[in-house]
Amino acid sequence: MGTLTLSLLKHYTPFSTTLFTHSSRTLSPGHLSAVFRRKNLPSFRAISSSSQPLTAEKNSHDGGENSRSKSPSPEVWLHNTMSKKKELFKPKVEKKVGMYVCGVTAYDLSHIGHARVYVNFDLLYRYFKHLGFQVCYVRNFTDVDDKIIARSKELGEDPISLSRRYCEEFCQDMVTLNCLPATVEPKVSEHMPQIIEMIEKILNNGYAYDVDGDIYFNVEKFPEYGKLSSRGLEDNRAGERVAVDSRKKNPADFALWKSTKPGEPFWESPWGPGRPGWHIECSAMSAAYLGYSFDIHGGGIDLVFPHHENEIAQSCAACSKSDISVWMHNGFVTIDSVKMSKSLGNFFTIRQVVDVYHPLALRYFLMSAHYRSPMNYSNIHLESASDRVFYIYETLHECESFLKQHDQTVRKDSVPPDTLSIIGNFYDVFRTSMSDDLHTPVALAGMSDPLKLINDLLHTRKGKKQQFRIESLAALKKSIGDVLTVLGLMPSSYYEVLQQLKEKALNRANLTEDEILKKIEERDAARIQKEYAKSDSIRKGLAVLGIALMDSPNGTTWRPTIPLPLQEQL
Repeated sequence: MGTLTLSLLKHYTPFSTTLFTHSSRTLSPGHLSAVFRRKNLPSFRAISSSSQPLTAEKNSHDGGENSRSKSPSPEVWLHNTMSKKKELFKPKVEKKVGMYVCGVTAYDLSHIGHARVYVNFDLLYRYFKHLGFQVCYVRNFTDVDDKIIARSKELGEDPISLSRRYCEEFCQDMVTLNCLPATVEPKVSEHMPQIIEMIEKILNNGYAYDVDGDIYFNVEKFPEYGKLSSRGLEDNRAGERVAVDSRKKNPADFALWKSTKPGEPFWESPWGPGRPGWHIECSAMSAAYLGYSFDIHGGGIDLVFPHHENEIAQSCAACSKSDISVWMHNGFVTIDSVKMSKSLGNFFTIRQVVDVYHPLALRYFLMSAHYRSPMNYSNIHLESASDRVFYIYETLHECESFLKQHDQTVRKDSVPPDTLSIIGNFYDVFRTSMSDDLHTPVALAGMSDPLKLINDLLHTRKGKKQQFRIESLAALKKSIGDVLTVLGLMPSSYYEVLQQLKEKALNRANLTEDEILKKIEERDAARIQKEYAKSDSIRKGLAVLGIALMDSPNGTTWRPTIPLPLQEQL
C-alpha cells in the first residue's frame, strides 16, 4: 500500500464508550415499540470508559500548560445499497444508533463467510461506541426454517433442539473471534406473536392473500418491489427460498406463513397451524426491538435479493412509515473465485480455520480487505495475516517488557514532538479511514509507523540514545493498544498470544519446539566448524516450513514466518 498522505489532526477526540449490561441480551420480546423510544430503558446503560481517552497531548516544551482539546466527532460516511453510493450517516435519534443484522440459520457450524459478516458489523458496532454513540445492535437467530427441518430429519433430532445447539455453537465462535455480544439476540421461535401480528397487518392492508392456510405476499401490490436490488418483476422467478407453487398469483410471491406438514414443528395462527416464512421473521423482530424506522440494516450481499427486498416490501406493507436509513452489505468470501457456502460444499468452518490459525489472525485477515470487496480465502492470505499479527504483538510485548523495567521513570508530559506527530498522524489515519465507510485496510496500515518507531527506539543505536525514550515508548504503546481495542484485536496478554501463535505455527510445520531447538544446536555447531552450506541448509529447511531463525548477540531464537514456498508466490 502506498504512503498515506492524510492531514495531521492537532488534537484527537477522546474515546467515549457505551456498554450494555448482560441483561440486555434477554430483552422481553413482548414489546413492539422501538427500544430507543421507551422512557425507561433498564436493559442497557451508558457508562464512561475506564481507560484514558485517546488524545494528542501538547508537549510541555511548547511553553504553557499541558492541555487537551476535543475536536467534534468525525462525520461517518457509509455506503448505502439502496442509493448505491456513500452517504453521510445521520442517526434518527441524536447520538443513538439502531442496527439490525440478519443472523445465521442455525442448522450447522458457521463458516468463514459468516465470520466475515459478523466481524465487520462488530467493527461498526465497536466504532460507533468509540465515537460515543449508544448502540442497540440486534442480531437474530433463525431457528425455524426449511433447512433446519431437513437437517433435523437427517440427524433424527428435534428441530428446535438442533437449532438451539447450533445457536450456542455460533455464540462460542463469536467469542473466539473476539466479537462483542449483540445487544439483543432474538430467536424466531420466541417471537411468534409478533410475526403473526405483522402478517395480520399485511393481510388487512391488502398486500397478501390466503391459499388454504398458506399466506403469500402479493408483490404486484407493492410497486416499489425491486428498488433495493434494482430488479423488475419480470426479472424475478421462483427459486432460492421463494417456493415454486402454481397457486400463487405471481411466481415471485413469497410465503409469509406456511401451513403445517406432517412431522414439522408448528404454531397456532388465525389461518391454522403452521410456521412463518423466512423473510417475515426479520421484519417482525427488527420492528419488535427497533421499530419500523431505524438506522442501519445489514448482512451479506447475498441477502440483497430476495431476503432484504422482501423485508422492505413486508415492513412497508405492515407500516407505511417504515424507513431504514442505510442498507449495508459485505462482499463474499470466495475460494477460487467461487462463493463460499454450505450449499455448494466448498466452505471452511470457523472451527476448521482456527484449528490451524490463531483466531486473531483470522479476524485480521477478515479486516484486511474493505468489507464490500470480495475476499479470496487462501493459505497465503492466512499466513500473511498470522505473520503480521505476530509482528504487532511481538513489538508490543517487547515494549511492554522494557517499560516494566523503567516504570518509575515515565513522565507523561515529556513526549518528544516527533513522537507526538507520529501518534497524531496515526490517530488521524485511523479515524479518517474508519469514518470513510470502515476502510479497515488503511486503518491497519496506519500502525506501521508507530510500530517501526517502537522497534527503532528499542533496538537501534540512534533510538537508544533518544531523549525521553521511555516516554515515547509508553505513549506509542498506549496509542496502538487503544486502536487495537476498537478494532477488536487487543489480546488479554501479548505474551500469551505470542505463545499461541507459535504453537499454531509448530502444528502447521508438524514440528515440536524441541526439534527446532535441536536444529538450532546443529546449525550452531556447523557455523563453529565453518560448514556454512550446512548451516544455510538448516535455516532454509526450517524456512520452508514457516519457521524463521533469528540471530542476535544473545544467541539464536525462532519465530513463525510465511513458509518459503508461499513467500515466493507473493
